[in-house]
Amino acid sequence: MVNTQLCLEALSALSGCNVEQTDSSSQLSPQDFINVVALKEFYKQEGFKELEYPSLGTLSLQDLDEQDLYSSPLPLTEGPSTAGPSESLRPVVRINPQDFFHPQFDYDFTNIKDGDTKFLRGNEPYFRPCGWNRVALRVTDRYDSGNSWLGTGKDSWPVSYHGHNMDGSLGIILTREESASDDPQFLDAAAASLVQGETTRGRGVYSTPNVKMAEKYSKSFKSNVDGKTYKVFLQNRINPKKRTKCQREDVWLIYVPEGATDVKTRGIVQESIRPYGLLLKQV
Repeated sequence: MVNTQLCLEALSALSGCNVEQTDSSSQLSPQDFINVVALKEFYKQEGFKELEYPSLGTLSLQDLDEQDLYSSPLPLTEGPSTAGPSESLRPVVRINPQDFFHPQFDYDFTNIKDGDTKFLRGNEPYFRPCGWNRVALRVTDRYDSGNSWLGTGKDSWPVSYHGHNMDGSLGIILTREESASDDPQFLDAAAASLVQGETTRGRGVYSTPNVKMAEKYSKSFKSNVDGKTYKVFLQNRINPKKRTKCQREDVWLIYVPEGATDVKTRGIVQESIRPYGLLLKQV
């Protein structure tokens, strides 16, 4: 397994929280974690300044990345803190590695090259994260529907990757395909945009099946464990019934209707995208 402290630093970099180790139950589950990371991007896109999340409290959505506050997460050691004022105000999230990670399913793709070998998940192409080291998240037996979504059979969900700042700023024109959302608000917005000659920036959460594209949106951080710099993003499964394909084949959207409450929005994300791997690569 990858060094636990390094994994916690990676989670800190992605979430904008200070993720610390605990021997008690984890404050957030892997599903909560993807919810927080994805909702941060969505609410920033909507112009909000803060995200409220159960058991976490208030999370600032200010563009702190430009100040490089996340590049070197706090060392989790005792003694006086060296954090700046903004860093010290970030929420603390306590994670128990025993119930958050699942080392039995870790897989190191660092030196693997698939070439022309084809893989499928949910009867759709699966582009494995070659060049990356995957730390497995403990997600088996966590959902009422069982584990078939995580398998390789016909009932499994396709694989997607979620990085940093993957939102409507991508400027993607949404198209009506068989897989597209039938929500009238979604279709009306797309139609109006085409009439006006504008791109439709879908309202919701973005991810991609393309590992190379995801790497462009990965989050970089310098580790206090070994002083090296790493990139990180999340590997997920996405519910094909909830996903909207975009004009660009390598971009998928989980659409959130206008007027959806915070609870409804969180529910849409939770039933649409499930994480199962933390991907790390040394820069």
